Amino acid sequence: MGLFDKLAGWLGLKKKEVHVLCLGLDNSGKTTIINCLKPSNAQVQDIVPTIGFSIENFKTSGLSFTVFDMSGQGRYRNLWEHYYNSDKLRMVVAKEELDTLLNHPDIKHRRIPILFFANKMDLRDALSSVKVSQMLSLENIKDKAWHICASDAVKGEGLQEGVDWLQDQIKAMKV
Repeated sequence: MGLFDKLAGWLGLKKKEVHVLCLGLDNSGKTTIINCLKPSNAQVQDIVPTIGFSIENFKTSGLSFTVFDMSGQGRYRNLWEHYYNSDKLRMVVAKEELDTLLNHPDIKHRRIPILFFANKMDLRDALSSVKVSQMLSLENIKDKAWHICASDAVKGEGLQEGVDWLQDQIKAMKV
């Protein structure tokens, strides 16, 4: 059972369609995270970099997912906004992209939780989740619930923490 299966079970959802937008810079582990969250029978062994974007469709016991895996390469970042509707130097670029995302009209006034994965914690020079949070100025996000998790998507570590937090946020939104 994948993490999305567990999330669907906790939420008591029955075959509801969910759209997820996965954004991040190139080589940040987006596709690997998505692969880990899919049910085990839908996971692939060989992960290759996303060119442009890919769409993953899969079902869990309670949800039908459409996940938009958007390339993080600079020339494709302008594609990101079409899906809203529905290393230290690179952190500067990540912060600029986050600020652009948060100020987009389709996102700015919506009450949506934002989950960050400080991925690739297995690498020697990886920044801690606290340092990533500081460099992205996450403390300045006042109008949306947010959470950051240290993760290693290759091993699946830290992903459950994020799913648990997201589940709590979605439950709170239903009230």
